[in-house]
Amino acid sequence: MTAPTGRRTATDDIRITRALLSVSDKAGLIELGRFLAARGVELLSTGGSAKALAQAGLAVKEVATHTGFPEIMDGRVKTLHPKIHGGILARRDSAEHRAAMTAHDIAPIDLVVINLYPFEATVAKGAAYEDCVENIDIGGPALIRAAAKNHDFVAVVTDPVDYDALMEEMTAKGGGTSLALRRRLASLAYARTAAYDAAIARWMQAEEKDRFPRRFVLGGERRQMLRYGENPHQQAAFYTTSDRRPGIATARQLQGKELSYNNLNDTDAAFELVAEFEAPAVAIIKHANPCGVAIGKDLAEIWERALACDPVSAFGGIVAINRKLEADLAERLTKLFLEVVIAPEVDENAAALLAAKGNLRLLTTGALPDPAAPGLSLKLLSGGFLLQDRDNGRIAARDLKTVTKRKPTERELADLLFAFRVAKHVKSNAIVYARNGATVGIGAGQMSRVDSSRIAAWKSREMAEAAGEKESRAKGSVVASDAFFPFADGLLAAAEAGATAVIQPGGSMRDEDVIKAADEAGLAMVFTGMRHFRH
Repeated sequence: MTAPTGRRTATDDIRITRALLSVSDKAGLIELGRFLAARGVELLSTGGSAKALAQAGLAVKEVATHTGFPEIMDGRVKTLHPKIHGGILARRDSAEHRAAMTAHDIAPIDLVVINLYPFEATVAKGAAYEDCVENIDIGGPALIRAAAKNHDFVAVVTDPVDYDALMEEMTAKGGGTSLALRRRLASLAYARTAAYDAAIARWMQAEEKDRFPRRFVLGGERRQMLRYGENPHQQAAFYTTSDRRPGIATARQLQGKELSYNNLNDTDAAFELVAEFEAPAVAIIKHANPCGVAIGKDLAEIWERALACDPVSAFGGIVAINRKLEADLAERLTKLFLEVVIAPEVDENAAALLAAKGNLRLLTTGALPDPAAPGLSLKLLSGGFLLQDRDNGRIAARDLKTVTKRKPTERELADLLFAFRVAKHVKSNAIVYARNGATVGIGAGQMSRVDSSRIAAWKSREMAEAAGEKESRAKGSVVASDAFFPFADGLLAAAEAGATAVIQPGGSMRDEDVIKAADEAGLAMVFTGMRHFRH
């Protein structure tokens, strides 16, 4: 088919004479209807939208009256009609199209205002399968796509947030819209229907337990533009998906400056880490790695032990807590420069204390994410992406296999499990020293595991010396490795630092050499059978 010629230029304005309004979200509908009616625009509408407009005293024409065909099949068929789609899709610069409109008594529709059945919200509230299916909009996406395709002549609005821009332009242009606005609105419209279809596809794939479908689709809504990305020369924005996992995307910011790209990334890492623990926990994160983590009974005391691991790196860090933040801890937090504090709840006294730190971002989530819940993680590559299960693997005491002559003591066992959960959230190669429910040395992101082990031991010694302590805090600690020791050197570095027990996945071809070295050093060592690479 040959495309019509004589296309309009970007300076051309189209006067709106007839508008179709059919929305699930009625916010701003009456104000928009009154604005259009005051400019002589004929209003077409359906169902609840028509009723709302009529109750507001506006003259509105039901779509069924306009088409001469009633709504049927419980409203499933109402706008799917040539008088509607022909009025939207007809090119006004085509003699053939104009002749067809005249022959079939089709009136032009210059504005389509549609927002879709609340499918995402219906799924989010846990509705039954049949209810979710009934909230899959058919007519709405068809109208939106038709109007967006014919944006040379038709304006389409899919979100109440864009009503003001439409009304401002119509006011400035005597009831018309520019091609520039119509193109922008068309782009937003296609993004909305794409995200809507993505939500439906993801839900249906989840219902069918198809975790890695032939076509993977993902939709997101921009929550905020960011000042920049990881670095000032990179532009960035924060998008949210339909996943309602408690955390940074669902958090409410109580105070402080706008969150940056790095703040968001680090805060997410911190909150996911503290969610690992059933006991009260505090984590301090810097550059997406923990620099101090502790568990216990009293949050204020836990904070001090987490901070002691690396108070230098904690400066300007992110703090996550898995309990309600109260005044005793808040008062201690005010003594250190921090970027973000996140917790499920914050009491009034704690909030008042932190309010004195005007630049501190304080976030509440209302709940903790489930560390064992299934989910997906995505990493972009050139020309594609990698998709995998979220690392929701967890190790309990019953899963451990003691491979050395000496078994860990009860205290060592508790610290081993704690350290291994922390190591899951440390960039590989990861080594974590822990003692009495607190980290005392962390080595992260090194190309060699022995280097991570040495860095963690050095940190433990340095922090002890800075605090006036006579011996390294690694003495009497346990050590966790996120993956197996390929050689005995990393394990021996831990033993030299004073560690007494080791937890690692096992599985190296040199396991027997590593076990022998552990026995000779008097270490207790357990294998988990589970690795936690974090790249």
